[in-house]
Amino acid sequence: MSTPQAAMSADTGAHAAHSNQFALLTQRRFGPFFWVQFLGAGNDNVFKFAFTVLVTYQLQVQWLPASMAGLVIGALFILPFLLFSATSGQLADKYPKEVLIRFVKNLEIAIMLLAGWGFMQQNVPVLLGCVFLMGLHSTLFGPVKFAYLPQHLNERELTGGNGMVEMGTFVAILLGNVAGGLLIALPLVGPSYVAAACLLLALLGRVLAQAVPVSPATDPALRINWNPFTETWRNLKLAHGNVVVFRSLLGISWMWFFGAVFLANFPAFARDTLHGNEQVASLLLVVFSVGIGVGALLCEILSRRHVEIGLVPMGAIGMTVFSVDLYFASRGLPPHTVSLTLGQFLGEAAHWRVLADLALLSLFAGIYSVPMYALIQMRSQPTHRARIIAANNILNALFMIASSLLAGALLSAGFSISELFLIIGLANAVVAFYIFMLVPEYLLRFVAWIASRFVYRFKVTGDLNIPTEGAAVLVCNHVSFVDAVLLMAASPRPIRFVMDHRIFKVPVLGWLFKLAKAIPVAPQKEDPAAYEAAFRESAQVLREGDLLGIFPEGAITKDGTLQPFKGGIMKILETAQADGVQDVKVIPMALTNLWGSYFSRIELSGGQPTAMVKPFRRGLFNRVGLNVGDAVPAERVTPEGLRERVAGLMRV
Repeated sequence: MSTPQAAMSADTGAHAAHSNQFALLTQRRFGPFFWVQFLGAGNDNVFKFAFTVLVTYQLQVQWLPASMAGLVIGALFILPFLLFSATSGQLADKYPKEVLIRFVKNLEIAIMLLAGWGFMQQNVPVLLGCVFLMGLHSTLFGPVKFAYLPQHLNERELTGGNGMVEMGTFVAILLGNVAGGLLIALPLVGPSYVAAACLLLALLGRVLAQAVPVSPATDPALRINWNPFTETWRNLKLAHGNVVVFRSLLGISWMWFFGAVFLANFPAFARDTLHGNEQVASLLLVVFSVGIGVGALLCEILSRRHVEIGLVPMGAIGMTVFSVDLYFASRGLPPHTVSLTLGQFLGEAAHWRVLADLALLSLFAGIYSVPMYALIQMRSQPTHRARIIAANNILNALFMIASSLLAGALLSAGFSISELFLIIGLANAVVAFYIFMLVPEYLLRFVAWIASRFVYRFKVTGDLNIPTEGAAVLVCNHVSFVDAVLLMAASPRPIRFVMDHRIFKVPVLGWLFKLAKAIPVAPQKEDPAAYEAAFRESAQVLREGDLLGIFPEGAITKDGTLQPFKGGIMKILETAQADGVQDVKVIPMALTNLWGSYFSRIELSGGQPTAMVKPFRRGLFNRVGLNVGDAVPAERVTPEGLRERVAGLMRV
């Protein structure tokens, strides 16, 4: 009998090969889910923005001043994220996700019926209550949304799927704001049109939710803790248990902190700094939203359809560079005594630099965030994944509240909005550097990403043979000083390398390998203690279910030929087996066309083969490759057999 899990796996496998992330929209495992979340995000913003305009421009409510309406509505919407995220994470782990999605859409219909009555009666307390309820609706959906993706997408699809969701969310927010503003502004019929539109969007979302495929519960035996405070603390501790995941949560929360400062201050920035009217403020929102969406979509292309966290430092650099330039671009703009219309604003060349900076900083923010979401999904324990996402939502809410308080304090202290943007941009550089030092994997992957795309044109064949989970030993020929860097670029997971202790003395590269926690090994005759320690640590890597990389030749080739393999691989496997590690896969690999490059020992210096003598001896963008072979079971491994396999891969 076919189980739901088996059916889901078959569905994922059947569609694993697709041309790009947009092809996912045509597949049942992703398409209905995407449109459900798109419509939900859009409906949130149609309702919120229409209500904000209603109480700001059309109704006079003594106890809710127009100047405070946006702040109150925003606070009410975000409050459920703080109160109920922990509970929603538990629900998403305990129950099938398609069941929860349909429940949330049913709840949305009920809320929109109540909100429709509130709009028709122009009952502000009821509409405020609906804002809170829509926040609850989004709180329940959040953990489901991000925990759903890794159940239906494989590692090669996860970045593209997250990019589509990120793009869809920001486009939906933008369209929702525009639609809400236009509908509520219609004379006489505005409130009724908003009510009808919100209900229609909720109904359409519910219809599509019916097509979301089976998504089995990951921890059906979980006992729900209904105390939101103790469970929130428990979720944060749970997330903190995985250092890389927790620091990634902080990185995503910082992105929301960063983005919230810009989004909240666009109206005042347009009015006071750019001297534009409401249309100019709307243009800033459009540019920012489109930039985020484009950046999110670019991630699949830039990552070559892997979870590539090397993009995160690049995103952080772009966010800082263009935030700082936005400050300089907005200084010294010509003064205007009247507000500029959209046409007048676009007619001045100086304003185009402002728009370009805004577009690029948001584009890099999209590049920054998507790999972090994918990493959290891939590295979190499946049974706890939704609760980790819930912890992320809690942190996001706290960071956004903190951003409002900090921005308010700086503006009250006399800083201009341009100066506020400058401070946030510089703070982004400090925060990013701090995170990358705490989690060196981001920086290492960035270096590997740069090397494999800008120093070399790097092509990987057979990369599906590199396991995305479980212990494995990657065995490769040793041609140059950057072999390990290129293997990092090819692998979807971190690799712990066993490397000759002398390489740690090489400038820059030695520092990188220390950062990567490479395992130094010395000849047994030279340093018996270091020799034995290297094998113990290698076995520990396999015991923890991670990837171990070794170069069995023992040294970089001096003539470009494949040298005999030493017996270290056998000792590693024997030590791991003695520690109780079973089913270790050994993956043969071959680097090609690296001999003759700057980092290979092709030059002669004092009669000795030497590397790194002529920087541009082959120019830039050399074609190099990595061929990955099929896994070899540990019990069938011999040094001679592995060498034959690697030699064969070198000829492919």
